[in-house]
Amino acid sequence: MTQITRAGTPVEVDGELPQSGQTAPAFTLTNQALEDVTLADYAGKRKVLNIIPSVDTPTCATSTRKFNEYASRLDNTVVLVVSADLPFAAKRFCGAEGLDNVETLSTFRHPDFHRAYGVALASGPMTGLTARAVVVIDEQDRVIHSQLVGELKDEPDYQAAMAALG
Repeated sequence: MTQITRAGTPVEVDGELPQSGQTAPAFTLTNQALEDVTLADYAGKRKVLNIIPSVDTPTCATSTRKFNEYASRLDNTVVLVVSADLPFAAKRFCGAEGLDNVETLSTFRHPDFHRAYGVALASGPMTGLTARAVVVIDEQDRVIHSQLVGELKDEPDYQAAMAALG
């Protein structure tokens, strides 16, 4: 297990975050239309996985907005915001914010994603949600950047994620 903090308090994270050079683990997640989508559905595209606990928290909302802005400038790249939020909540948030350059995907039917991507919060009051992480995947499904944010309330390193895309 890995350890991060939430407001300075240690929190256990289960699973192994994919590292640069590894093949991205396959996944199935649920989109806003309640349809299951897989990693294979994004074949041939670069993928930025912005993994967050919930869009209903300030830092998660900020990272979703910022990645939406970056996504508008990226060619052949999809930004996937992954959380345990129900698709209805994610759709409401993006609609209210006018965010149309990101796709929200939910783990609510597919919690195996949490461990497969090394983001399963395994202790503390947010157990069952995901840690904050970014995984950038190339067109051949190879991980080219990953970051597990050490303090849950901190934003990810946007510049490092964008730099990985060249």
